[in-house]
This record gives sequence, structure tokens and C-alpha cells, in this order.
Amino acid sequence: MNVLVVKANNRPASEAISSKMYETFMQELEGAENLSVTTYDVFAEDTPYFGQELFDAFGKVQNGAELNDTEQRLLAAKQKAMDLVTAADVVVFAFPLWNLTIPAKLQTFIDYVFAAGFAFKYSAEGSLIPLMTDKKVIFLNARGGVYSLPEAAPMEMSLNYMRNVFGGVFGMEIIDEVVIEGHNASPDRAAQIIEDGLGQVKEAAARLKN
Repeated sequence: MNVLVVKANNRPASEAISSKMYETFMQELEGAENLSVTTYDVFAEDTPYFGQELFDAFGKVQNGAELNDTEQRLLAAKQKAMDLVTAADVVVFAFPLWNLTIPAKLQTFIDYVFAAGFAFKYSAEGSLIPLMTDKKVIFLNARGGVYSLPEAAPMEMSLNYMRNVFGGVFGMEIIDEVVIEGHNASPDRAAQIIEDGLGQVKEAAARLKN
């Protein structure tokens, strides 16, 4: 089984819980003979932001015109992201809540693969049809506040967004979801919150191995 692990935090694990979740997950997968694991670090990869340059590149490719450096990088980055998702049976995301949403670099990765004809299509009646129903996804999310409460839940636009994109538009099956939250809001309980959450991360990895 091919597993793609998308790491979406460049802060060290000593400071960032989602980075620690990533490290814990990867350590738990070590030695799994039934898994082929590939890591994609959104901060380490060359990922120019999605914008008009990409559409300019598409036009130049169609017309046989020469691409500039930025256009070449964009097309290469987009193709790499799409190829990795295509090859994966399971995609794992380790990501934080930053300012109520996901890191911009993770958004760029999503922009690369959020494509009609690749991740979804439209029926003759205009209904959206997911094209990745054969794939599974795991979310490992950290947020210092408590956003699972009814009054805060509407503001949470990281995990909610990821669910809507990968579980909704793309049609992937969400097989595991681990959220560590409240460690900044409750510093007196932070150590226990983190320990319990990392235990759940290990369990999610163990299930994948089995």
C-alpha cells in the first residue's frame, strides 16, 4: 500500500504539536513491510503560489511557446503533487490551525491537485462527481485553542476545510482523524492533552500498518 504523508508545518517538533504528530506517526510506521511511505514537505518543496502565471503557462503549452522560469517551476510542482496523489492509496496530512485556517503552503499544494478532470468532474446535469473514491485520507491536526465547542466550531476553517475538500469534493474515505486541541488554552493540562493526543496518533499509525 502506498502512503503519502504531507507535512505542513516547518516549525520544530519541540515547539509545534502538529510537527510532533508528524514525527510520532512516521516513527510508528517504521518497519512496516506492507507500506511504501513517501513524504511531501510543503515547506521544503519548490511550490510557487497558484495564480495567473499558471494559466499563462497552460496557454503557452497549448501554443508551443517558451515558458519562463516561474512557469516551468509551477507546472513541474503541480505535476509532482498530482503524481504523488495519483500513486497514493492513503494520504496523511499533518497540519496546524494557523489564524483559523491552514498554512498557505498547504493551500498551494491543494490548489495544485484541486482540478476538474483529476480530483472531480461534473455530470451532464452539472452535479459534482468525486473521482478519488478509491483513496483514503487521515488528518492529524493541532490547534492551541478549543474549537470543538459549539460556539467556536464555526470559526475553525482548517480541519473543516480539509474534510470538505478531500472527503467531500475529492470523495476520499476519511479513515482516521486525530485532533490535539486546547494545550495553549489550558497550560496546566497541556502535557496530558499532548500525551493523550500523541497516543491516538500512534494508534492511527498502528491501524494503518495492520
